Amino acid sequence: MRSLTKLDDWSRSDVEAVFSLADDYRDGRGPATAGSAAMFFPSTSLRTRVTFERGASLMGLQPIVFPDTTLDKPEALTDVAQYLAAWADILVVRHHDLAVIEGLAAAAALPVVNAMTDENHPCEVLSDLYTLRQRGDISSLRYLFVGTDGNIARAWQEAARVLQLDLVQCCPAELASPGAVWTDDLETAVRSADVVLTDGPGEYARALEPFRITAALLDLAPTGVLLDPCPPFVRGREASADALEHPAFVGHAFKAALLPVQQAVMAHCLELTCVTVGGSDLRGSCSAPTPEH
Repeated sequence: MRSLTKLDDWSRSDVEAVFSLADDYRDGRGPATAGSAAMFFPSTSLRTRVTFERGASLMGLQPIVFPDTTLDKPEALTDVAQYLAAWADILVVRHHDLAVIEGLAAAAALPVVNAMTDENHPCEVLSDLYTLRQRGDISSLRYLFVGTDGNIARAWQEAARVLQLDLVQCCPAELASPGAVWTDDLETAVRSADVVLTDGPGEYARALEPFRITAALLDLAPTGVLLDPCPPFVRGREASADALEHPAFVGHAFKAALLPVQQAVMAHCLELTCVTVGGSDLRGSCSAPTPEH
């Protein structure tokens, strides 16, 4: 039973398999299956919910969507998972508490995908890395995360450990993620960064004002630097308005990969396979392990 609760539980081969499947879905030849995906999302979810719901539908899974608060009841999570396994093939869960997702996965009743928690956001980071992969070798890039400890910072730390990425966090020392390679010298750090990542400051907006990314800072970076702010971002907060007009800003199209990557994550967890005839994959003639419902 394969789930995605955090990237630390996955290997490089898992990530590479997802990227390969994402290529297939991007090109319209990803594996399909019949079944349903039970999904739990708060009302504020936008990009993640749209791409998981549409992605599931496109690959043949009926999305059945609940509020995330549906899981906030005394019933044991192992019982919830085992009941849902009679009718659903996979769970996609966005919930503030990672322990809820881990509890559902621990039942080993059906695959569980972490669609975001307060602790991490693995699919978001996989999507960014997949998009960067289209431009070249992601292992050769130098990543600079400008922001405090939080779910995006920790998800990038998870990815860096699995894929051996060169990742540096820049923020006040007391706000850095545990175990992160860290600096508070933003100007020096930008000068060697290939990819600049940001996240919203939350309650630390005042402390992070000196760490705002500006066009002037981006001009100091190596040629071809990319600015990848995690949405939702606010102009003038983590990045200045002129930084978001700078050629380094990768723009909204950068996140288009969320759709094929969310599909690929679900397919990988469902262990979807394709029939091979004469050395060629017959996409669409795919199958999943028979569920023991």
